[in-house]
Amino acid sequence: MTRPSIALLVCLLAAPLAAQDKSSLYKSINSRSDATWEAAMKIWGWAEPGYQETKSSALLAGMLERAGFDVRRGVAEIPTAFTATFGEGKPVIGILGEFDALPGLSQQATPERAPRKGIRYGHGCGHHLFGAASMSAAIAIAEQIRAGRLKGTVRFYGCPAEEGGSGKVFMVRAGLFKDCDAVLHWHPGSTNSAGDRSSLARMAVKFRFHGKAAHAAGAPEQGRSALDAIELTNHAAQLLREHTPDLTRIHHVITAGGDAPNVVPPFGEVYYYIRHPRADVVRGLYERLVLCARAGALATETRLEIKFEGGIYQILPNNALSTIALGNLQELADLRYNDQETRFALRLREHLPRPRSLDSIQQVISLRGETGRGSTDVGDVSWAVPTTGFSTACWVPGTPGHSWQAVACGGTTIARKGMQLAARVLAATAWDLYSNPDQLAAARTEHRRRIGQEPYRTLMQPGQKPPLDYRLAPSSR
Repeated sequence: MTRPSIALLVCLLAAPLAAQDKSSLYKSINSRSDATWEAAMKIWGWAEPGYQETKSSALLAGMLERAGFDVRRGVAEIPTAFTATFGEGKPVIGILGEFDALPGLSQQATPERAPRKGIRYGHGCGHHLFGAASMSAAIAIAEQIRAGRLKGTVRFYGCPAEEGGSGKVFMVRAGLFKDCDAVLHWHPGSTNSAGDRSSLARMAVKFRFHGKAAHAAGAPEQGRSALDAIELTNHAAQLLREHTPDLTRIHHVITAGGDAPNVVPPFGEVYYYIRHPRADVVRGLYERLVLCARAGALATETRLEIKFEGGIYQILPNNALSTIALGNLQELADLRYNDQETRFALRLREHLPRPRSLDSIQQVISLRGETGRGSTDVGDVSWAVPTTGFSTACWVPGTPGHSWQAVACGGTTIARKGMQLAARVLAATAWDLYSNPDQLAAARTEHRRRIGQEPYRTLMQPGQKPPLDYRLAPSSR
């Protein structure tokens, strides 16, 4: 037999062998499909907001502990944050999991708007799926380590308060990622996609104004309106928009503005986000926004209290890792709707401003060099350790995140299928990294190159504590 013939035979035998090796991963994930979905649905039902995810965090930590993981609860001074570690030695591969819900998005698993009684929050970003799928993938990898098929350590990170609470930033600051060689994550969406995509850096702040109450008709001259201070701040912020760099995003919500028209509001609060593709730009924009709030307080003779809620970096892409995740997503993507799911999707589409073809769930989108318009505290993790992620179609195509439609999809088998696909892609990507040290070396080299002369400098203030109460109603005291 000639040398080319031998090489060809090796290639033909190697591909089926690799697929056969990974089949044990997929079998493991499929075997716990019901338990994973049950966990996801419990978290969906509880719909706990950031830093209040006591039941959701305990559920995932307990399941990992029963699977043989060494669980550390309450890490980084956050009661609902935890790590779960299995194995020993290098490499150490981290898998992120989230579980916080969003306010104002209570919704049943129906294709029409139908809030759940007594529930204010909803999983409009699919974090119930995120945490459950990542847990399943971590357990599947642990089983391969236990069986001797892989060598190294897998660590699940239970990450609370991604939605505005910046939980991962405090976990990075606590050194929980120092020994990691790579970190993997995913996110529910309405498409399947992967690639070296970045995100927007973000700072969050609450401006609280303290004035004087008075009868709005009988003694208006004695009042000092906190609401007036908010309105002036907001007007100044609107004017500021004209003089900010391209791709800047500034948005707000008034969380407290008074209780009765005939009472001059003695207290008011406005909650702001500032975003841009570069953290250093956000840092400067924040200082300018503070000037707007000070002007509002000065003009209304109210006292300004600034409650800084934290800042997060943009994602530092890593093409060496994202290429592996993209390849696995392309290989494993197998989403199809059955008749019942199709009927649900067609009814939900009637409420979407930009519906897309249902067949698009069979496609995989390659993202190259893009900057998404969202923000995530995964960004800070990515500056500490090479990181990559991807999305799978857990929602009806065209469904926007942070919507009641996303919450509704999250309680159906449409989400379950996307969640299972994500677990397989996470596990397969981790498998590849354990099996090929050269890929991890390439990821580290790229990570150092991308950071270059711009070392990570947190957007948090010195000594800042996790804002454990940021989802609680503002106090008028």
